[in-house]
Amino acid sequence: MNQNWIVENLNSAFSTWNNRLTELWSLATTSPETFKGGAVWSVMQGIHSTLLGVGYGLLILFFAIALFKNTANFHELKRPEAAIHYLIRFVAAKALVGYGMEIMLKIFSICNGVVLQIAGRMSGISQAMVHLPGEIQTAIEEVGFLASIPLWLVTILGSLFILVLSFIMILTVYGRFFRLYMYTALAPLPLSTFAGESTQSVGISFLKSYVGVCLEGAVIVLACIIYAGFVNTPSVGGGEATTMVWSYLAETVFNMLVLVGLIKGSDRIIHEMMGL
Repeated sequence: MNQNWIVENLNSAFSTWNNRLTELWSLATTSPETFKGGAVWSVMQGIHSTLLGVGYGLLILFFAIALFKNTANFHELKRPEAAIHYLIRFVAAKALVGYGMEIMLKIFSICNGVVLQIAGRMSGISQAMVHLPGEIQTAIEEVGFLASIPLWLVTILGSLFILVLSFIMILTVYGRFFRLYMYTALAPLPLSTFAGESTQSVGISFLKSYVGVCLEGAVIVLACIIYAGFVNTPSVGGGEATTMVWSYLAETVFNMLVLVGLIKGSDRIIHEMMGL
């Protein structure tokens, strides 16, 4: 191991973080329909279509339960307004199940428009990239062998933290993206609950949760914009090379922790903010 290894190790860790950050930005502003060429979306559409039959069956069941519960002797159905009320509910619930895919795509399109508007305030994720400052690289290269031993330890620990944080970050964003697929695929089941007054709370909760997942992208993009403001003004400091590297890595890892924390808490932030 030598000083060049220290620089290469740090650059490798920063490169991994920057790659994950680029991937995050792409996922936050990409539609599920176009992700991976639409291959996963085609599978979700197939599952959604398969569950339509089950959704219609549940719709009839929930409607029948609500009908029998509220009109035990069927005399209420003799009143035109009551019959029209139940007819409208049944038709509306059937439309929700039948056009669930289109409705959810429209919701995502609206929410993604908000995400893209926010993302437009920053010209790409390149502003948030992390690079080893030239002053630190020069200081590392001028360090002798014995003095470089503490640098190896600091570099190994810092690089390990950065790698772990980068994978936690991207896994969280992928988790949000895959939840969009799951919501879309299983939509006919919870949407069928709108057929009954006693079960419609399930459908309402489902739609609220789906809107929350869609809007998580806005929080993720905002977190990246805030993070970019911090990393653009790094504090290099002075003194010995070990002190400079330690100070810089401590500040960089702290900023990364803030970003990862905001991304992991994006669902909670949206639910608290929107009351979902």
